[in-house]
Amino acid sequence: MPHVQLAATNDTIVDFAEGGLTVVYAYPRTSPASGDTPAGWDFIPGARGCTVQSCAFRDHYAELKELGVKRLFGLSTQSTDYQKEAARRLHLPFPLLSDETLAFSRALSLPLFKAGGMTLIQRLTLIINGGRIEHVFYPINQPEKNASDVAKWLALRNA
Repeated sequence: MPHVQLAATNDTIVDFAEGGLTVVYAYPRTSPASGDTPAGWDFIPGARGCTVQSCAFRDHYAELKELGVKRLFGLSTQSTDYQKEAARRLHLPFPLLSDETLAFSRALSLPLFKAGGMTLIQRLTLIINGGRIEHVFYPINQPEKNASDVAKWLALRNA
């Protein structure tokens, strides 16, 4: 993992090159509480589902911890200030991370797309252990099932 530091909604700085078993789910963007989306958002494959994906990881948080996950993060290119509202509104027990400068996305050549004048990360999930990517979930066509798919994969990994 590259040494890229990302700002978190809990006012910490995160570096994936360090730490134990980590799950990072990347998503394009959360909509504001008003629900406004960029023009044409519904016609972009894989764009919808960021809130349900985050809520699924929230709902599977305890299970993922039991499966050995030390750190869980959501990741988008939205600013930390923007993400703080979503983290509070969705009652997430884990922080969201901002890759607003695209430093992390570019270092790993993550798949990106443009919409509404923004550069956004395509939905994917990384399993990182000891500073190395152990597994990647991509593409993710059913964001509401991503957290349970991660839990199943971790259970098989640990068996």
